[in-house]
Amino acid sequence: MWHEIVVWSGFLIFIIAMLILDLGVFQRKAHTISVKESLWLTCFWIGLALLFNLGIYYFKGKQTALEFLTGYLIEKSLSIDNIFVFLLIFSYFHVPSQFQHKILFWGILGAIIFRGVFILVGLSLIHQFNWLIYFFGALLVWTGFKMFMEKERKIAPEKNRVVKLFRKVMPVAVEYEGSKFFTRKDKKWYATPLLIVLIVVESTDIIFAVDSIPAIFAITLDPFIVYTSNILAILGLRALYFTLAGLMQRFHLLSYGLSIILVFIGIKMLISGFFHLPIGVALGFIASALLISMVTSILWPPKPPAHLH
Repeated sequence: MWHEIVVWSGFLIFIIAMLILDLGVFQRKAHTISVKESLWLTCFWIGLALLFNLGIYYFKGKQTALEFLTGYLIEKSLSIDNIFVFLLIFSYFHVPSQFQHKILFWGILGAIIFRGVFILVGLSLIHQFNWLIYFFGALLVWTGFKMFMEKERKIAPEKNRVVKLFRKVMPVAVEYEGSKFFTRKDKKWYATPLLIVLIVVESTDIIFAVDSIPAIFAITLDPFIVYTSNILAILGLRALYFTLAGLMQRFHLLSYGLSIILVFIGIKMLISGFFHLPIGVALGFIASALLISMVTSILWPPKPPAHLH
């Protein structure tokens, strides 16, 4: 028990230190992040995760290291789909590029807390009710098919129930006030549109967690591996966003690869009671589906709209 407390405390302190480094050093001043800068940051966060995986291999062995790497790859690939949705949200609200990193930072800070709660509750339920693993499997298969059939992703923040409730509690200013979440006018406090964007991003991430967390339950039920792979994957989401923001339209077939991954993971959960699929096979399939969907997107680019011919 003492060993577990030390390990968990060490990881949480490490995450807090990385967040302070990101906000206090990498992004001390609000600015538009260039593709070059985001590429360096993306390499930094991925390298950090791989270094952590090396430590797991050394202390916990090959099998656990493979479970972490597979879980990390699942979360990373699903986070690419999240990036597309964040692009739609920022475009909808016309968020200035120099403030987008701040939204992503605070959004992911909230995700670290909420996903920790979801993972704790989910694992507790699975240990008490084993049949839930099949429910999660069916949920992933259904989500995968739904994503595959979805022609166009649309965002409707005005229908977000959390935003509607917040507007009843506090008035919202019309214009942005720099990077502020609150502003004071005529002796009255107002929320800025930037706070509304944060609420939409945070509530959207909670919905994403319904897909991503059950997906990693198919790989392992070790709470430390589930949480660390999840958090290290989303820590690099901010940098990855600015890396892929200008390239997302080129990867137009990526959603099909992600949907296939979700269906595959769901089937793995559904057959887990009578057939064990090796982690190496699962890792190879997930990496291949992700790579093939990206390569085919480049080889067969999307056709321009008819009016542009």
